[in-house]
Amino acid sequence: MSAPSIEQIKASMRSTWMAGDFGLVAKTISGGAEDFISRLAIPAGSKVLDVACGTGNTAIPLARRGCMVTGVDIATNLLEQARERAAAEDLTIAFDEGDAEALPYPDASFDAVTTMFGSMFAPRPELVALESARVLKPGGLLAMGNWNPEGFTGAMFRTATKHVPPPPGVLPPVMWGDKATVKSRLEPYFTDIETELVPIDFDMRVSPAGAVDFFRNYFGPTKVAFSKLDGAGQEALYSDLVTLWSDANVAVESDIHTLVKNQYLKVIARKK
Repeated sequence: MSAPSIEQIKASMRSTWMAGDFGLVAKTISGGAEDFISRLAIPAGSKVLDVACGTGNTAIPLARRGCMVTGVDIATNLLEQARERAAAEDLTIAFDEGDAEALPYPDASFDAVTTMFGSMFAPRPELVALESARVLKPGGLLAMGNWNPEGFTGAMFRTATKHVPPPPGVLPPVMWGDKATVKSRLEPYFTDIETELVPIDFDMRVSPAGAVDFFRNYFGPTKVAFSKLDGAGQEALYSDLVTLWSDANVAVESDIHTLVKNQYLKVIARKK
């Protein structure tokens, strides 16, 4: 079987992120997104592009700070949720359909580019770095929040790919959370590259099995992974994920509460 074309990979990624209901998943980490934005201290009035913005977890707190925000994502259903959230708070944010590897904006358009658990999933990291730099003004800020290989999400992705391998040539997204890899990808275009591991919790009022059910139903990548397996394969993946969540759960009432200590890599850089 020949390797899929980049067009096929992109179409699959779009359908994956439109599967389930990522808006429900986003709510579980919205506090972490607000903390991420508050740590950046981007001044009011700054023109900010939020790449792979999803349902607006980072775009909305940026707009609350008085920034002029544009969000871009490949998943049109997530953009619609983002628009509804912004309207509910009477915030003015432009939400556009677009690709992190080919951003639909002129050169040097933005003071800052942010992305949290977003552009790390694009299949060609060299284009993500190039495009992030291209749309930034000289000296502009790039701020990324990326799941890292050593954290719980990294373990969750490894568990899934053991059952459903990625397409040939597609690198693990969590490599964006590896300090050395991030620096090598950004150094051609950016300076003052800083990285920091930041804690973030998965805190859910369900059992570990309930957490797996939640991600299976609503988190596109997990939902699609299950859909590619036969009955026995689904049972095996489910069993491995329940074990993973159970072993990581530090909640006292572990039959009704799941608390997993997770982490991500915060990356800050300046356009050359």
